[in-house]
Amino acid sequence: MRMDDSPNTSSPLTAHPLTRAVLEIDEYASGLGWDQPARLFALVNTAQLRVEEPQLAEQLGPDPADHDASALTPVEQDSLPPHTALDEFLGTIAWPNAVTGCALTVERLMLPPSAEESVPEELGGAELNNWVAEHPDRQEVRMTVAVLRDGTRDSAVRLRSKDATTEVLTGERLVPGLADALAATFEE
Repeated sequence: MRMDDSPNTSSPLTAHPLTRAVLEIDEYASGLGWDQPARLFALVNTAQLRVEEPQLAEQLGPDPADHDASALTPVEQDSLPPHTALDEFLGTIAWPNAVTGCALTVERLMLPPSAEESVPEELGGAELNNWVAEHPDRQEVRMTVAVLRDGTRDSAVRLRSKDATTEVLTGERLVPGLADALAATFEE
């Protein structure tokens, strides 16, 4: 994947506006460093945002109408409530019509498929988390997942061990469970 090298932006040069938004959020989260809390973003149509909030035009950079009328702007939401399970929190969200989509960036520990086969069946909850945290093959990852109201989805995964923009994996099916949970925030 190629990133724009201009000094004024870190926006990726990709075809789909959702992919650009996902990578923009990933880059933002990367700039904050690791060991960060989950962050939730509303995704709004940039052209519409310019019309409704003209005072933000300078912060948004060049007018996307010159490039892509479907460009998306991520708007970070308030911090997630502490000590609330992510799935419970997502179940409480309802977005206004002006929100085209949403995205979440979250850090987790993951195991390769070979290690998942050795997970003791009797473990659950905190015991399972501790087992994964102590496993020698664990990988720390940052996942950025986004969905649009129309069901379009995309995601980016960054390994802490390969923390470079050129090493970010993207794809619509990388984190399907989280994408499903985000999509459910648009269901009425």
